[in-house]
Amino acid sequence: MLIGDKCVVSIDYTLKDDDGTVIDQSEAGQPLAYLHGFGNIIPGLEQELVGKVAGDSFQVSVNPEDAYGEHQEQLIQKVPLATFPDPDNLQAGMRFTAQTEQGDIPVVIADIQDDEVTVDANHPLAGLTLHFEGKVVDVRDATEEELQHGHAH
Repeated sequence: MLIGDKCVVSIDYTLKDDDGTVIDQSEAGQPLAYLHGFGNIIPGLEQELVGKVAGDSFQVSVNPEDAYGEHQEQLIQKVPLATFPDPDNLQAGMRFTAQTEQGDIPVVIADIQDDEVTVDANHPLAGLTLHFEGKVVDVRDATEEELQHGHAH
């Protein structure tokens, strides 16, 4: 079966950055399963997989605009330390959800200096070219329930 919209696809993959450092990978014997055509994986990888079948290998480099977007400086802000409910226990690298006028946004604490905290709402992989290699393990038709829910079960 060819990969296309409304298929559940299972892939084994390794994701590396430009330096060849492994960022993520599927666990042995536990391929990533997703519903194709529903935005469950980054667009650049999803497009590369169209038309492949179980057993096919893939290798693709995905530019930021087809992955998590460019790094945006306007998504980095300094906020008063007093804004946080437990300021004594904050550390760089901590993640939390900020409530904004646009809704909830995931952010990471980038830095803490005196009475200011720098938060970054960019995706951790924003601005990076992502290098995927892997193999298509399985392709099947999605069930009606998966189509209704918009993800693989």
